[in-house]
Amino acid sequence: MIPARFSRALFSLIMSGLMSCLVTGIATVKAIGFGPSTFSDWIASWAFCWPIAFTVILLLGPSVQRLVNRLVRPQD
Repeated sequence: MIPARFSRALFSLIMSGLMSCLVTGIATVKAIGFGPSTFSDWIASWAFCWPIAFTVILLLGPSVQRLVNRLVRPQD
């Protein structure tokens, strides 16, 4: 098992991987349609975007969480 101190980094890695996978897949199909190069173009786009998405989530995640905490009402 992974130590709990890495939970934020692991969450960021998994979330950024899933989101960037979906977004680049949709954007690739929208831009070029389905064809023989669609899969390789999508993988190239995903490989480029995933580290960016990971960094953004890792760095901005705590700020976003604080903003959400200010915007929601505590449960009764």
